[in-house]
Amino acid sequence: MKYAVLDTNFILSCIRKKIDFFHEIKFMGLNIIIPEEVKEELRKIIETGKKKFSDEGKIAIALMKKNEFETISLNVKNVDNGIVKIARENKDYIIATLDREIKSKIKNHKLTIRGNGKLEVI
Repeated sequence: MKYAVLDTNFILSCIRKKIDFFHEIKFMGLNIIIPEEVKEELRKIIETGKKKFSDEGKIAIALMKKNEFETISLNVKNVDNGIVKIARENKDYIIATLDREIKSKIKNHKLTIRGNGKLEVI
């Protein structure tokens, strides 16, 4: 089974673009992994209270409660570094990110959002 590891900006961007990423990723035949640290970043976004981001964070948490996915711990303080580390350790993981720095540091396949709002593995 193939896995897609989601980062915070990917989740928030999907919400912003009204993409049902849980459905789309599962339709691609991938299992979803959301690191504990990403879930914590989403909780912190809600706590900051900035209206736009707080609302997106709340939607993300609500979607996580309604859908099945696996959780892992990256065991690092910097989430981006943790995602890079786990990608290097698991070459078959697909990394769902829009972060250019992460993309440039890994050789794994990436899951990205195309202009038409569709998810695509590259």
